[in-house]
Amino acid sequence: MKEALYAVYGASGCGRGVMPLAREQLCRQGVAPDCLVFVDDAPVVPSINGQRVLAYGDFLAEQARERYIVLAIANNTVRRRLAARCAADGLRTWSLTAANVVVMDDVVIGEGGVLSPFVTITSNVRIGKHFHANLYSYVEHDCVIGDFVTFAPGVKCNGNVVIEDHAYIGTGAMLKQGKPGQPLVIGQGAVVGMGAVVTRDVPAGATVVGNPARIMNKD
Repeated sequence: MKEALYAVYGASGCGRGVMPLAREQLCRQGVAPDCLVFVDDAPVVPSINGQRVLAYGDFLAEQARERYIVLAIANNTVRRRLAARCAADGLRTWSLTAANVVVMDDVVIGEGGVLSPFVTITSNVRIGKHFHANLYSYVEHDCVIGDFVTFAPGVKCNGNVVIEDHAYIGTGAMLKQGKPGQPLVIGQGAVVGMGAVVTRDVPAGATVVGNPARIMNKD
């Protein structure tokens, strides 16, 4: 029986990008490679890039004293549902941080986060559970980020910004710096489109695109 078994939940593009981070982190901790697997709800191949792929039920059935899992699912609504499922089944939450991530002063990050290579988080930042920060994203000073927020690659989140739960920030988007006591706010469940330049608050549930970012018209 293994002391611990570790899994990346999701074997599609997001999961395949996260798996090398997981392998590197476990290697630094001296954990054997065979203690790391993919978990997928509908696996179609037995292995991907050298790691076994298990169905969720098979992962639960593996002989191990502890089981850790990180959710590599870009869709934050699905990520929230799977987090609840894993918690109900007694799985332990696992967080991943690439070796070259820069985290400065007074930063608090909730469980289950994934910080990809070249991510920078500066100072006095609060981040919730199951945050995904993809390649080359940054979070500047005095930001507050909620649970299940996703940053696609290259997001520029400047200082004094509040991002509420379940928001999605697209590739290359730029969030203008807010002011102390008057932050720029991205509302709950909002979507900021690829390359958008956000200069004012985004309402909850809205999708904004363009430079400057504007709410998409609904047909």
